[in-house]
Amino acid sequence: MEEIAYIPSPSRGVIHLGPIPLRGYAFCIIIGVFVAVWLGNKRWIARGGRAGTVADIAVWAVPFGLVGGRLYHVITDYELYFSAGRDWVDAFKVWQGGLGIWGAIALGAVGAWIGCRRRGIPLPAYADAIAPGIAFAQAIGRWGNWFNQELYGRETHLPWALHITSSEGGRIPGYYHPTFLYESLWCVGVGFLVIWADRRFKLGHGRAFALYVAAYCVGRGWIEYMRVDDAHHILGLRLNDWTALIVFLLAVLYMVLSAKKRPGREAVVEPGVIDGEAEAGGDAEAAEVKDADTSADVAEADAGAGAGAEDDAADEVKDEAGSGTKKS
Repeated sequence: MEEIAYIPSPSRGVIHLGPIPLRGYAFCIIIGVFVAVWLGNKRWIARGGRAGTVADIAVWAVPFGLVGGRLYHVITDYELYFSAGRDWVDAFKVWQGGLGIWGAIALGAVGAWIGCRRRGIPLPAYADAIAPGIAFAQAIGRWGNWFNQELYGRETHLPWALHITSSEGGRIPGYYHPTFLYESLWCVGVGFLVIWADRRFKLGHGRAFALYVAAYCVGRGWIEYMRVDDAHHILGLRLNDWTALIVFLLAVLYMVLSAKKRPGREAVVEPGVIDGEAEAGGDAEAAEVKDADTSADVAEADAGAGAGAEDDAADEVKDEAGSGTKKS
């Protein structure tokens, strides 16, 4: 195979800036979160919400999601941390990889629910706004697996094969399907699909989020089938394949039932927001405009009152002059 006919792996996944380690995996997660919040904010404003609300709720959702993702990974691959010869402390080393999207979404939704409840916002509307951003965040986050040389597929000699060079953790150097890249591209497609469908069909009440979940599960199913890393199997299928199948069916069922019970979109997604207030700084700008208009009205009224007083005074002087003439 020619050297240009494969995807190279990075020689290392961490760079030390003095005593500070800069890890590629962590950077991918952080960038993904920023993209999700940025896009979610734009979509939330377009739906009639306030600027900054998505970020405020993300303060709850992101930590819960990280904990949930790690818990799912540790529970489903417990032998990596609690079997003979393993160090259980490694279960806390998130930077080494190992975040299960299923746990991240589940527990992240709990955090988002807490944030939404504190603001009186319906969780389904918030989920619809951030759905494409989550897909794009996953697309970026999957490149963290590339930095760690993990979660690749079966051996292949295709021109886009991934060249694994590390032999740590039982890896065998060679050329493999870049499943991280397949899932990254799939997630990009899912994000654009949700954006298109949301504009075309005016999805509401959590259906845009459900579409994201269903579409992701379809891709995760065939990509998971290609992977060769150790995993629990049930009836010949990897655990994550069964998870993807069950979650897909639940997402489709939700879309069908939700469309019948609550067709259309929410008329109001954030209480207390008036028309035109959703833009960044909208509250302050609206107040300034209102104050300016009020001041102008007062000034105009004062000017009118002053002019009226002058006219009355002139008429009074004229009347007195006329009276004096008649008396003389």
